[in-house]
Amino acid sequence: MKYRTLAGTDLELSTVGFGVWSVSTGWWGPVDKRSGETLMQRAFELGVTFFDTADTYGAGYGEEVVRDALAAHRHEIVIGTKFGYDLDAPREGHKERPQKWDPEFIEEACERSLKRLGTDYIDFYQAHNARLTAIERDELFDTLDNLVKAGKVRHYGVAVGPDIGWVEEGEYTLQERKIPAQIIYNIFEQEPGRRFIEVSTDEAVGVVSRVPHASGLLDGTYTRDTPIEFDPDDHRTYRKKEWLEKGLNKLDEIQFLLGDRDGTIGQVAIQFVLKPEIVASVLPTMTTTDQLEEFAAAADLGDLHDEEQARLSELYDDNFGQGPHDPIKSSVTGSGYRE
Repeated sequence: MKYRTLAGTDLELSTVGFGVWSVSTGWWGPVDKRSGETLMQRAFELGVTFFDTADTYGAGYGEEVVRDALAAHRHEIVIGTKFGYDLDAPREGHKERPQKWDPEFIEEACERSLKRLGTDYIDFYQAHNARLTAIERDELFDTLDNLVKAGKVRHYGVAVGPDIGWVEEGEYTLQERKIPAQIIYNIFEQEPGRRFIEVSTDEAVGVVSRVPHASGLLDGTYTRDTPIEFDPDDHRTYRKKEWLEKGLNKLDEIQFLLGDRDGTIGQVAIQFVLKPEIVASVLPTMTTTDQLEEFAAAADLGDLHDEEQARLSELYDDNFGQGPHDPIKSSVTGSGYRE
């Protein structure tokens, strides 16, 4: 495992982190507490030290499972969690809960997260899918500054999303607030991540990236010979036919990355995200020990060559031969909700 400092902070993160959504939300199959804890403990054994969760994952369970799995290693790990959603509000399926950003709500959300995590400080506290109107509020960041002064939060940032897009939110976070952001960036979804990485580099403010495998297309799960069945609660179900057809066509175009390389497409996809040094950590979705061990090992592989990275940029610009790009989603036009 390798480690990078999240620029703008003193947080040292494992370059491959653990997205706790995979063991707490049920979006990738049933949640099993014992197997989830075992997976996180094995991740720590493999050198993973950055565990990213949120209060809304499993309505609090995503924080509790971090506590139960890793309490003995609290001072050896970096915990990222998120706030902004009203967990007491009713929710239907994958529809988004109401958000709240007033100081009293944030302070109470922080106290609840601290209790669920079983700790007295949060390393990286992120405004969860905050719209531009929220990020522009000085009151929000005054509250976060007070939490830092109180020793309850070490550093804060914004988890930009939930889906690809959100250009204004990402740029404002990095350029105006000059705080780290969590973004989506992968071989098949390079924009606006490329823009965020450019701004991040210019401002010397770090980013972490999620969804490196494009929700499964880049982790070796799907081939043209693989029967595809998603659980009814899986967030990919509603778009699987078009999503898979285009994705598999794109996958054909990047087979050159394997060649003589001793690695899997899932590992190469992680290396793509980590190519820019400003990306401190990547958060793949891991639900099995085999996936965990494969993806954690990606940190020790050689970097992608500059020529390969350039070729992937060219392919993306041409949409891998799949016609025009779909419009980049924004906080106004986004059509899919992924926490």
